Amino acid sequence: MRCVCIRRQNRWRFTETPYKFTNLKSTIRNPQFEINAPLTFQPIFMERIWGGRRLESSFGKSLPPKTQIGESWEIVDRPEAQSVVARGPLKGKTLHELWTKHRSSIFGEVPDAPRFPLLIKLLDAREKLSLQVHPPEQVARKLGGEPKTEFWYVADADPGAELLLGFCKPKTRDQFEKALREGTAADYVHKISAKPGDAAFLPAGRLHAVSAGNLLIEVQQNSDSTYRVFDWNRVDDRGKPRQLHIEQALQCIDFKESFCTARDRLTQAIRDRLLSDWETYLRRYRSCAGRIFAGSRSVAGSASEAARHANNTFACHNSSSVGALCQRRRGQRRSETRRYSLTPESKSAGPFHDF
Repeated sequence: MRCVCIRRQNRWRFTETPYKFTNLKSTIRNPQFEINAPLTFQPIFMERIWGGRRLESSFGKSLPPKTQIGESWEIVDRPEAQSVVARGPLKGKTLHELWTKHRSSIFGEVPDAPRFPLLIKLLDAREKLSLQVHPPEQVARKLGGEPKTEFWYVADADPGAELLLGFCKPKTRDQFEKALREGTAADYVHKISAKPGDAAFLPAGRLHAVSAGNLLIEVQQNSDSTYRVFDWNRVDDRGKPRQLHIEQALQCIDFKESFCTARDRLTQAIRDRLLSDWETYLRRYRSCAGRIFAGSRSVAGSASEAARHANNTFACHNSSSVGALCQRRRGQRRSETRRYSLTPESKSAGPFHDF
């Protein structure tokens, strides 16, 4: 994979990957269809107790009225949720149809997987999300779930917004169970101020949460397995708390992973390991993420970039399958000599050739 994000006169290049992919032209010809523009998909909105309406103003979404939307699933291929092509010759086709029937034509030479291996979301945290964990592969098999490693990009953050990431104190399973009983579990997780442009790589097994006021882009393995350990004593409009999954979560949490200092303080070095700027995280974790996202459930070479400024140009070179999201006014995506506008509500996937 070679991915180039061009922003004004600045240029970032990400060229290393454990896999090689076929050169693909921007125009895909098939006896049944011809594609000469990026594929765009209809979003799927998910109501959440912690959600809001911010996706309307920030991404131009047409949200259903009188609902608190926490997630917009932009690219998804799951039994319970399917991305559907919004326009063009493949309008009405599901992502699963494209993946199973036209994989080589559209996605190129990719590792075999029964479903498109990534799920791309927008998250609007009007209120804080639960303290939670996602299962590593071995534990997921035992629990009947799916492994989930994810990557966050902070599209926007209110003053005081935080991300909760990783243990700030050494913890054994017994100690953490006691903290859960006492309601002090959140005291053992780093609380890091978030700002637009920050990014975090979250391997499966890392305890985490999102505070109120965050707007995130999330790229993850194709999984919906989440185990909540603490939900801030919150109840729904019927006065009922949400289900917790403490026993499952305790099996998933990596208690050996800690980001601790002598005084349990967040040093700059630890902050940079947990949350840093977008370009730093791409450089630091692209190989690791490539290995995880390239397994039987993932595609190496997939990329998701947020066009964070007006008049951006987004280009992907020799990339197998690509997800693109544009935030803040307009961006452009170019393939060979063609140029495609990306508005904030756009999301697209497809192969592109050098220009």
